[in-house]
Amino acid sequence: MKKLQLLLIFSLFGHVVMTNEVNVYTSRHYDSDDALYEEFTKETGIAVNIVSGKGSALLQRLKAEGVNSPADIFFTVDAGNLWKVQREDLFQSIKSEQILKVVPENLRGPDNEWIAIAKRARVIFYNPDNVNEKMIKGISYEDLANPEWKNKIVIRSSSNMYNQSLVASLIASLGEVNTEIWAKKLVNNLARKPQGNDRSQIIAVANGEADIAIANSYYIGIMLSGSAGEDQLTAANKVRMIFPNQENRGTHINISGAGILKNSPNPKNANLFLEFLLSKRVQKYMVDKSYEYPILDGVLPSKEIASFGINFKEDQTSVQKYGELNPDAVRLMDRSGWK
Repeated sequence: MKKLQLLLIFSLFGHVVMTNEVNVYTSRHYDSDDALYEEFTKETGIAVNIVSGKGSALLQRLKAEGVNSPADIFFTVDAGNLWKVQREDLFQSIKSEQILKVVPENLRGPDNEWIAIAKRARVIFYNPDNVNEKMIKGISYEDLANPEWKNKIVIRSSSNMYNQSLVASLIASLGEVNTEIWAKKLVNNLARKPQGNDRSQIIAVANGEADIAIANSYYIGIMLSGSAGEDQLTAANKVRMIFPNQENRGTHINISGAGILKNSPNPKNANLFLEFLLSKRVQKYMVDKSYEYPILDGVLPSKEIASFGINFKEDQTSVQKYGELNPDAVRLMDRSGWK
């Protein structure tokens, strides 16, 4: 299909409106997303223009561009990052009934200003050669404060947004006082000073440097796929993944998500783009490549992730809380000595 010529219309305020495009600012770094953008263009004739970068840099760019920003959609990981954009009053409410029908309320931002596109779980990894199955069965995040895990846990730093959102979810469920007690005990149980990314934590467990790692579920999928190299594949095959808190509120869930920007010059195209990402065919393609969990019922995760089980209990805490409680979580982690 030949690319359509773009029609530029200048408003009285000098705002450029592109009738056959959608402009996406994204901090997701999946090469597989590029194929999705091409497919959307093939189906609709709407060109997808990508501006990629770190979430914080993109947010500053949006603020600097102001009302003349060409951006239609902000696409990122972690609800806490979406909250930061909303706090700057940069999103508009999503009105599409098709979108709101399939995205659960607990996976949307306030006033439906952003929505989940895919889910990820923050789970526990362990080495069955070093951890007794009876000891790990039925484990919760709260159990990681228990003395039997002294010097046996690895986790990345407190500056990491994934950990900040986990702590925010615990504040929402347990209260700030109880969460701080837990955090201090967790820090005392660490096998080493927090360092590295999530895959570093999984590798540490595979190598016997620790018994337990807390990390996002999709990392094990990347490692098991072999795309990260033979060493990481070998490490991944040594560990097991378990879903915490299955006997009470369920495992902490975070998201990849997106919102339509307030000054979007192409809001109709932006809605079409989000509807496209939430279609069954595209959801399946996405999770097979990103190793996340789908939003839509009836869509299975990748075979690598499905091998650990697909019917687990998810914490239903609203992802809005991760942003609302982020400042409290950061201060709490600092007080607990979580570096």
